[in-house]
Amino acid sequence: MRLSPLFVCCLVWACACQSRSTSEAPVVENRAPNIIFILADDLGYGDLGCYGQSVIQTPRLDRMAAEGLRFTQHYAGNTVCAPSRCALLTGLHTGHSYVRGNKEVQPEGQAPLPDATVTVAERLQTAGYTTAVIGKWGLGYPGSEGVPNRQGFDYFFGYNCQRAAHHHYPDSLWRNDTKVALAGNAHQQRQTYSHDLFTDQALAFVEEHQQRPFFLYLAYSLPHADVDVPDDSQQPYAGRFDEEPFAGNAGGYVAQPTPKAAYAGMVSRLDRDVGRLLDRLQTLGMAEQTLVIFTSDNGPHQEGGHHPENFDSSGPLRGHKRDMYEGGIRVPMLAWWPGTIAAGRTTDHVSAFWDFMPTACALAGVEVDTRTDGISYLPTLMDRGTQPTHAYLYWEFTEQGGKQALRQGDWKGIRRNLADDPAGPLELYDLATDPGETKNVAAQHPEVTQQLAERMQAAHEPSTLFPLPYESTTGTGLMP
Repeated sequence: MRLSPLFVCCLVWACACQSRSTSEAPVVENRAPNIIFILADDLGYGDLGCYGQSVIQTPRLDRMAAEGLRFTQHYAGNTVCAPSRCALLTGLHTGHSYVRGNKEVQPEGQAPLPDATVTVAERLQTAGYTTAVIGKWGLGYPGSEGVPNRQGFDYFFGYNCQRAAHHHYPDSLWRNDTKVALAGNAHQQRQTYSHDLFTDQALAFVEEHQQRPFFLYLAYSLPHADVDVPDDSQQPYAGRFDEEPFAGNAGGYVAQPTPKAAYAGMVSRLDRDVGRLLDRLQTLGMAEQTLVIFTSDNGPHQEGGHHPENFDSSGPLRGHKRDMYEGGIRVPMLAWWPGTIAAGRTTDHVSAFWDFMPTACALAGVEVDTRTDGISYLPTLMDRGTQPTHAYLYWEFTEQGGKQALRQGDWKGIRRNLADDPAGPLELYDLATDPGETKNVAAQHPEVTQQLAERMQAAHEPSTLFPLPYESTTGTGLMP
């Protein structure tokens, strides 16, 4: 179901009028809302207090949940960065999307989105939105057709390359198509923490673009490895853990010698700065005009000295980044829009990254106008109307022998080691009774297992660039 622009405006206006009748909130203009999408990097389902975290302090995100809507069954686009972000921006799951893995391009960047790709930013531009991405990109090397300014973004500041974003004190960042040197970080100096620059840029952007609707994609690089954070964020956790020092740069990552305190500090710094952004919206009188969504691109990592079990980062879920189990793909998601989204709500609506495209387009009053696997979750946000649901959700991943996963209702099917046997046995879990995926019940439900296997096959369209292990392809389409 697509909500008409008139219906969306009526919903927003009715909620705004109700808010004004009970508070002194400023008048909300009858215009399309601003949209801010905040994406954390490798933050686990259990890393926030509002999802059960008891050690790491996340008071501002917990408050965001208390003032807004908390999703308990929201899914990332994939179990690693690039394909997850591709699904978010294009509205396609990884059986249909162009970028399905982290394919590197040397010396800097990843496999580029084609110029013909239609992104959510491009659709919002047609509705008069000013668009910006601040933070980590990872969907096209410098000079390629996949760079942000060729994919619908008026402004870009941050890392072009995911690999460069492992290091939070980089030598340089990109502003649009210009590389900007960070002199304070030259020769391994540590004066400028990239995350702090992203927050400053985000605050400046919202302040400078108050007169017309904007879309800000704030793609933070925390708490991805390197596990590294300034002392003022690490200090509250110093001495609280039995630390196993992380030495050297194993796997290409560099970390402080106290990875537990550093990881906790990274999450808390992320939390602090989301709060700063929400406060700025309130101060500017823009909160009631702005939908803010916060989520993570996949499950928690085990890199740079961090282990998900240190803080129970996956919560009650099995697995972590690079797994197709719930801990690798189910992520926290919060939605905040004072005066429109009622405070303190929780939803178990099953949704995924590819739903953002139709949701944003519905808010802006424009057609999606491209192929999409998504379903707008605007009825859930506003708690009005009938919320359509997915027949299924699908993921595929080419690394570690190849993996597929499909959720249909409460049934979850997983196939691993496709390189060894592309038609191998399917693991089956009942998420209603076993969200931790502890009991494979495929043998007890052969008809369900067969149905999910058939849907997996139908959901996958072959990719030349990211073939599953059993597929024969030639060429990559990538420049060296």
